[in-house]
Amino acid sequence: MFIINVVYEKPLQQIQAVQDAHREHLDTYFKKAVFIAAGPKVPRDGGLIVANSKVSRAELEAIMAQDPYMQNGLVRYDIVEFNPLKFDPALSEIL
Repeated sequence: MFIINVVYEKPLQQIQAVQDAHREHLDTYFKKAVFIAAGPKVPRDGGLIVANSKVSRAELEAIMAQDPYMQNGLVRYDIVEFNPLKFDPALSEIL
């Protein structure tokens, strides 16, 4: 499982200009059941994406490299991989 910390490297106005394309990119991987959750941090200096282990780290890095935020040099992605040992049983199908 992965937590992707999205760190804005440019002003919010530049981020918002590409936001719709970024969300379309995310939607592609929500439909493929790779992403579990995503959204902006509070305060809005970046965001978080939760991805399951259906992909390898290398595959996830390739997916994130295709993100319009990354392609436009707007963000940095810090990817943390972890093995969830304890979780609500309702999540067992998506982990």
